[in-house]
Parts: sequence; C-alpha cells; structure tokens
Amino acid sequence: MLNPVVAIDGPAASGKSTVARGLAARLNFTYVDTGAMYRAFAWLALERGVDPADRVAVSGLVERVPLALTISGGSVQTRLDGRDPAPFIREERVNAAVSKIAAVPELRERLVIEQRKLRNLAPLVMEGRDIGTVVFTDTVFKFFLDADPVIRARRRQRQGQSDVVAARDQADAARAVAPLTKAADAVLVDATDDDADTIIGKILQICRARGLSAAKVDAL
Repeated sequence: MLNPVVAIDGPAASGKSTVARGLAARLNFTYVDTGAMYRAFAWLALERGVDPADRVAVSGLVERVPLALTISGGSVQTRLDGRDPAPFIREERVNAAVSKIAAVPELRERLVIEQRKLRNLAPLVMEGRDIGTVVFTDTVFKFFLDADPVIRARRRQRQGQSDVVAARDQADAARAVAPLTKAADAVLVDATDDDADTIIGKILQICRARGLSAAKVDAL
C-alpha cells in the first residue's frame, strides 16, 4: 500500500513552507521542500560557472552530478556530489537563478523521479509548485496556498530576501514545463490573513474528511 502524500503548492512567500513543515510535524509525516532541491542545483550551477538558463549546460550537469535524497529528523536532505548545499541556497544569486534553472525540462524530470521515490520510504507532506499537478497527481490531499502579492513581498523582505515576488510568479507560471498552476481538484487556501496554526487546522479537518490516516489525525 502506498504511503499517503499531502501536496501543498503555491507561489513564493505564500506561507506554504511554514504550513507544510508544521503540518508534517502534526501528522508525524516527513516534510519535503522540493524548492530546496531546485535551489541546490541553481547553487551548484553557479558554483561551476554554468548558466542556469542554458538548457544544454544544465542538462549535462544533471547527468553528471550524483544526487542523494535522504530522510533525517523528519525532513529530506539533499546532497549533490556529496556536498550539502543547504547553507547556500538562500543566497541572493540563487534567488535570481532558481526560476531559470527550474524551467529546464531535464532537471525537472530527474527531480520528479527522485521525489516520487520518497513515497516508498515514508508518508509525506510535500510542498512546491507542481506537486498536485505533476509529481503526485493521484493524491486526494491537494492544497494550493495563495496570498495577496503585497503581503507576500513583505514576507520576503522580512526573511531578508529581496527577490521580486511578481517576477517569480510570472516566471513560474510562464514556463513551458510544469508551470505553476492550481490543480483542478486542489483546495484553494487563502493565506493572506490567517496564521499558520489556523491554516494547518483547516487542512487537517479537510484531510480527516477525506480519510487521511484517521488514527493519526484524530489523535492530534
């Protein structure tokens, strides 16, 4: 029997990372940040002098570099060629490059394969931009978090990141492969005003109604 997956998609600074991490903790599921994987490759490309927008060069990088995804402490860690990119993936240069490299089909294909394998290891709360539309289209636990663009921009600033939310939205929605969009059967959650705990509570109620691991949910 396949492990359950809760898919949480949404644009930059919509609150999906905070909500997904908290939801995973409440359910005792593994938290998966797929955006961190794309950021890891963006960082590696920059480290090796590869243009993140150069499909041929990035494809070569994807083919050559060993990728390892491991579960530890309730979340997934990414290693590229044995290195841990986590301390570097929020750098400004990575912020500017991630949408470019995420549009490379060969990278997306490889990461989707690896992301799907994680389901064999543990129940997941996976967040990103194509989880419900591409990675786990079969899950009935799909959510799309969104918030007012002005609020999202302020959140980014408070996080010490200056990437332009509107530009990220446009780039993610316009890419030819797996564009950012709400799955037809996903529940739209407005995260403009509610805090993370309130949103998590709403999602848990919906998950319970849809039959997610009743013993776990009801025990919360």
